[in-house]
Order: sequence, then structure tokens, then C-alpha cells
Amino acid sequence: MTLAEKLFNCFKSKNKFTLREAYAENGDKPKETIRARIYDNLGIRFERIAKGIYKTVSSDEEACIVIEGDGRDLSMIEDASIDCILTDHPWLDMKSNKGGSRAFAVYDCFKYSLDDFKEKARVLKQGCFLVEVLPAENENNYEYLYQIKKYAKEAGFLYYSKVPWKKGSFVSNTGRKAKNTQDIMIFSKGKARNMRVDKKKTDASGILSYMSGCNGMLPTMFDVGPVSRKNRIHQSELPVSLCEQILSFVTAKGEVVLDSFAGSGVVGEASLNLGRSCILIEILKENIDKIKQRLGNNILYQVVME
Repeated sequence: MTLAEKLFNCFKSKNKFTLREAYAENGDKPKETIRARIYDNLGIRFERIAKGIYKTVSSDEEACIVIEGDGRDLSMIEDASIDCILTDHPWLDMKSNKGGSRAFAVYDCFKYSLDDFKEKARVLKQGCFLVEVLPAENENNYEYLYQIKKYAKEAGFLYYSKVPWKKGSFVSNTGRKAKNTQDIMIFSKGKARNMRVDKKKTDASGILSYMSGCNGMLPTMFDVGPVSRKNRIHQSELPVSLCEQILSFVTAKGEVVLDSFAGSGVVGEASLNLGRSCILIEILKENIDKIKQRLGNNILYQVVME
């Protein structure tokens, strides 16, 4: 559990908390570190209500629907009903997923088809964002990564941006070079909607104005350490804080996020933490049980697809 997650869980049942209380609850951490984690998560987990006084961002009104089924089948979801798709599909790369006697993916994998992206485009609202977590390019997958971009374009998506995810100090010594990144690939359905504040126009007119694009300028990279082996409940589990950072750029409070390959349910947790609702699709029953343990009462209901 990160320090930000610990602070959130500690104070989420209270109307407000002070920096002094945060220091007292985390006496083993430097005060500067505690303040930094609160400031980094303003608008994500915390809200400043006065000098030195904060509150957690509540997600009590949001809920999650869990669907047990194949994430490539979105037929149960209505047209143009989703505000964002954020997913890490179990990409098939026979060479990269093996290393000596070790298997780096012990679950069923596949390669996307054009139909997969047509379905994503069908359920996503116009101007909204599709975010795909993809492997860093290497000698085995570069053609597939190129094909994904072609499929997206053919389905009506526009390339928006690619931001590397740097996995903190973790380094994997496999393949031809040491690596510690994956790519966060962002597309928009048609022209991106207006989420980014137009500072120049706002200053000139005194009226809050927006321009096309996500909520703010994307960072050069997302620098977030991976989930430790002892804490993760799924082999390829994404960090909650990474998903929260991504969602804060491409969604607004109250919107609906879809993860069609939910795995551990981390996108659901991040969505709820930010006041978004979510739809999670997962094919494996054992993973569904883990998602239910993770999200608890936040699950509105569960659907089993035949």
C-alpha cells in the first residue's frame, strides 16, 4: 500500500483532517514526504478546504458493475454509453512471454483484431478517450503494435498521445536490453473533447474556456513503481496510483469507465477513488472473486454472461 493510499484509508471516514493528524498517523515518514503525497493527490484522493486542512474525495455515490465474461464481447453495453476505456489486454507475444524455464504470462493471451476496435468505438462516446496499456516495443512485437494503431484508425479513433510508464527503480533483465517501461497509448474517438482549460482565452475574457484535449498537458512519463509480488493479486496488476493519474487526465467526476480485461479490478478501485463509476469485465471466475473482495460493497451488481 502506498503512502497516499494509507492516508486516504485512514481519513476517508472523517469530514476533515489536518497535516498534524497526518504526521501523527505516519510517524515513521518525514513530514515533507507526507505533505508531498497529499499535494500530489489533490483532486485525486484529497481536497484542500483551508490552510493545512484537507478532506478525502468521496466516492460514496459511485458504483461498479462486474461482468463475468469475455472482454472482447461488448454486446451487453449500449452504443455511446462509456466515457473512457482504460484496459491492459493480455497481449500475445510467445517469445517475450517466455524466458528460459519461466513464464511471464500464465493466463490466456490473444491479439486484437479490427472488430475489437470497432466495438470499442461503438460503446465509447464521441470525443472520449481509449487508453491502452501496451508493452514497450521490441524485436518481437513491433509489427503488432503498429497493427494496433492501424486498427484503431480504421475504427474511427485518432492518435492522441503516447506516454511511457516508468516502473520506478524496477528493471527487468530479459531480452536484448534491460527494460522498465510500458507505454500508455491514448486515442480519441474522433476529435478529442474539450477538457483542457484555455488559459489565454480564460484570462482575456474572464470566462472559463476550454480547448480540445484531455484535462491538462500530459507528463513526459508516469513514474510509478510496480505492485510488489507479495501485494499483487494478479500477475500483471497495474498500480492503483498509475490508473488514478491516467483517469484524472481523461475523465471527469461522475463519468463511467470501462475495463474490459479487469484482472485484479484495479481500474475499478482507481475509478471509485476518483468519484467515477466503472464497468469491469473479467473472464476468470477466480479473478471475479478477487475483484469482489477488493471492491466489496461498491459493487452494485454482478452479471454472468453465458
